Amino acid sequence: MSWKKVCAVAEVPENALEKFEIDGIEIIIANYGSGFRAFPPRCPHMEEPLCDSGVLFDGMLTCTKHLWQWDMATGERTGIAEKELLFYDVKQEGEDIYAHVEQALVYEDDDDDEEEEDDDDFFNAD
Repeated sequence: MSWKKVCAVAEVPENALEKFEIDGIEIIIANYGSGFRAFPPRCPHMEEPLCDSGVLFDGMLTCTKHLWQWDMATGERTGIAEKELLFYDVKQEGEDIYAHVEQALVYEDDDDDEEEEDDDDFFNAD
């Protein structure tokens, strides 16, 4: 495995999300208080940018667009979330955070998604 330095621990305050780029691949580092997680920058539901719509509180990441949630300690989805969040391996060495990023993690599209109406268009229908 090839680990790459992402940032210093001090660059990601507790209960915060910060976006970084490694070799052209965007990732988010989350400091959930008792550790760090690294994941793609978009929600697996409707690709909402988690740096804008994600809230990290008490170890729980919530996408405020549709209230999907993931437990950062276990990595498991909770509540109404229907898809898992994908994670990069991450580790802390001293005051630095490293991630194993060989390629961008990509969420699989559901066949149903093509037929679903965009939530933003729902209220604009004539």
